[in-house]
Amino acid sequence: MIALGLHAFFVLALFGLCVVLPVWIMAGAFWGMAALAAGLACLSLFHFVYLLRLYAWLEGPPEQPVPQGRGLWNRIFASLHRRARQRAEQQRLLSDALERFRRAVQAFPDGLIIFNQHHQIEWVNARAASHFRLDPQGDRGQPLTNLIRQPDFVAYLERGEYAAPVVFPNPRCPGQTLLVQVVSYALGENLLLSRDVSDQERLDVMRRDFVANVSHELKTPLTVVAGFAEMLADPDLDPDPAQVRHYMGLIAEQTQRMQRLIEDLLTLSVLESTAVAQREEVVDLEALCHALVRDAEVLSAGRHHISLKLEGYIQLEGNPQELRSAFGNLISNAIRYTPAGGEIRIEWQGTAAAGVFAVTDTGIGIAAEHIPRLTERFYRVDRGRSRETGGTGLGLAIVKHVLSHHQAVLEVESQPGKGSRFAARFPASRLRHAQNGAPPWPGAGITRPVRS
Repeated sequence: MIALGLHAFFVLALFGLCVVLPVWIMAGAFWGMAALAAGLACLSLFHFVYLLRLYAWLEGPPEQPVPQGRGLWNRIFASLHRRARQRAEQQRLLSDALERFRRAVQAFPDGLIIFNQHHQIEWVNARAASHFRLDPQGDRGQPLTNLIRQPDFVAYLERGEYAAPVVFPNPRCPGQTLLVQVVSYALGENLLLSRDVSDQERLDVMRRDFVANVSHELKTPLTVVAGFAEMLADPDLDPDPAQVRHYMGLIAEQTQRMQRLIEDLLTLSVLESTAVAQREEVVDLEALCHALVRDAEVLSAGRHHISLKLEGYIQLEGNPQELRSAFGNLISNAIRYTPAGGEIRIEWQGTAAAGVFAVTDTGIGIAAEHIPRLTERFYRVDRGRSRETGGTGLGLAIVKHVLSHHQAVLEVESQPGKGSRFAARFPASRLRHAQNGAPPWPGAGITRPVRS
């Protein structure tokens, strides 16, 4: 406005010197005053028009372009145009930053809900909407306690003490456990964080069950060993030599049972600590399967008919120790749960599509409801029978991890009273083929001789 006043002063001075003064001199004072008034009116009209344009631009929408001007108004409008461009650029940068922040919050692995002092929802990210089955738009403004009616959560929210989180089963998603904590970040503004801890809860349960099962499995043989050792150490006892041999046999049997349990625990610990098989090589399944059959014959002690059939490609890339452990567990389980006189069939079939190692028995079988849990540690269909046969309850858990290391899957088919079939299916990428496309051993494609 100061610049505008100076500009008007200089215009008036120039107008007076160039126009008014000569007219005054030539025509007299009256006409000079008239000319001065006319000049002032034109100048005022000029500035009034541009003031109207400025006012219309200020009252118009933000995207409306700055008007053009002449003279000093051109400089004024150019300055406004430059400031408008700067402001638009700042708004664009802020909008981009806000959009990036929103995308980052939406991608956050935890749920986020912003709510006010009245517990009314102001904003919800996608994960929180999934946790609580909320509509980010439709549920805005709704009280949290109307939508999440879990008693522990309602009490936590109303208590207003948010130093520690609260854990509760999700009422809107059965089987899911949520850890929720509220953080106050401004006056009347709160942030609710939600996290799915279902897997952690399951791991905690499994860990507690594992410790309990290991303690129980070790307690029984230790009790037997300690009892007989204490009895044999009694100086007042003069047992019969036959009884001593019987007691020592029981001690050795329970000691072997504890040794098998510890070995299986160590094996399982090593398998669980790595995601892939270690020291892989090409394994000759023909030699491996014949060695497994010899072990099976020793374990069976002539009580079962054991046969072996090999077909197709018999070279498999993997860890030989892990594969022998997994296959050996499948075979020993079949022997333990098959009555005397039963049949155990060990088969390998390698084709261009997959390789399958299968153990089929005519044993007691397994009910369908138990099959999904067979690979859990210490899970037994019949605990009493499993202990009688010397099982540790870890064999199929070991099989599961070995097959996982080799990108293989375990398939189980069983019917109570009719027997079971456990098959390990390996992907074709694990089979080693000859360069000419033929199987890598002579006479491939025919059935190997049966061993019994």
